[in-house]
Amino acid sequence: AAWTLLIPLRGLVLSPRTLIKRCDLQEQTKKSTVLEIGCGPGYFSREIARTIAPAGGTLLLVDIQQEMLDIATERLTKSNLSNFECYCGDARSLPFNAESVDVCSLVEVLGEVEEREACLAEIYRVLRPGGLLSISEMLGDPDRLDKESVSLLTSGVGFQHERTIDGFLHYTFNARKPIG
Repeated sequence: AAWTLLIPLRGLVLSPRTLIKRCDLQEQTKKSTVLEIGCGPGYFSREIARTIAPAGGTLLLVDIQQEMLDIATERLTKSNLSNFECYCGDARSLPFNAESVDVCSLVEVLGEVEEREACLAEIYRVLRPGGLLSISEMLGDPDRLDKESVSLLTSGVGFQHERTIDGFLHYTFNARKPIG
């Protein structure tokens, strides 16, 4: 149920503000395109859209369930945010041009993807050189991937590990698409 993804207690483990800091979005001065794969009902989306709006940024939401995108759209619209676009589909075939995205975030998503390498290769395709891939995984998630698995998967498609941030019951793994 979507409501379980929106409960405020979720913020005790990983809050939207913390995710924004981990994606280096807190002080955006340039127009950015942020891709949130597996956005669900938009728990993180509202804060991301609000943060990147002043610089003219756009949030691209992708989920395989239209119902989740409808809930996310309603939440963003009720917050008077319009700098977002929704796409229902599979992360293995994203409807975006190559090198068109600055930041891609996946929270508790990669472990649910059947063809992880194909998903990461597609993210690599749409990220600009120097673009950030941020993957967060939580303890207790039955589909959780450990840090070593994420490291192997991301390096296997060409990403360069930047840093891993450990938090209370979760971690965030950041990697970049190389420049040049």
